[in-house]
Amino acid sequence: MNPGNTPPQSRPEQGPPPTDMRKMALAGVLLVIPIVVLLWVPHYAKVEPKLFGFPFFFWYQFLWVFICSALTWTAYKLTLSARGKTTHKVGEDR
Repeated sequence: MNPGNTPPQSRPEQGPPPTDMRKMALAGVLLVIPIVVLLWVPHYAKVEPKLFGFPFFFWYQFLWVFICSALTWTAYKLTLSARGKTTHKVGEDR
């Protein structure tokens, strides 16, 4: 028998894990917040207040680097929590 034509190993059919849609929606909102805030330039297009000599425009955007990281990490954790436990482990073939 040709190895390229072997049928896939049989395994029980698994559908997607049950998902908590409220947590997924919250994760989506957390990811949209920085997009909306940073696209609203007139909100932060000013010089005052200065921080260590840097105009507000610059330090405010730099602050959002850390805020975005925290929001993205929280959204990731919410997504994992919303999907519940899965049997797939890292490094295993499906």
